[in-house]
Amino acid sequence: MKTATLALLIASGSLAAHADTCVTEAAGKGFSEAAKVSFLTKCTRDTVAASKTVCDAQADERKLAGAARSTFTQKCVADMTPDVQATCNAMADDQKMVGVARASHVNKCVKDFVGR
Repeated sequence: MKTATLALLIASGSLAAHADTCVTEAAGKGFSEAAKVSFLTKCTRDTVAASKTVCDAQADERKLAGAARSTFTQKCVADMTPDVQATCNAMADDQKMVGVARASHVNKCVKDFVGR
């Protein structure tokens, strides 16, 4: 079990870098606004899903259950995919959101991706 978890952790080293590349990749592809949002959503969801797999394995190794497992997994996923915020900001930029509407959109976007 520890070997599998270690392999997942090693593989996860590229997760945060991948999330960052979602925004970079989208910028380089010349997408329309809707296509860019769709691409960013899928790319970020894939990155978060991969980090959830790693975090679930860590929770299993620590024998966490219930609320402790849920809290650990949410924090772990948020820590492993810090560029979810960048993705949500890019989406708000594309929609030319400002002020309270932007803050509300970005907060909901991050919450939807990470599950907080």
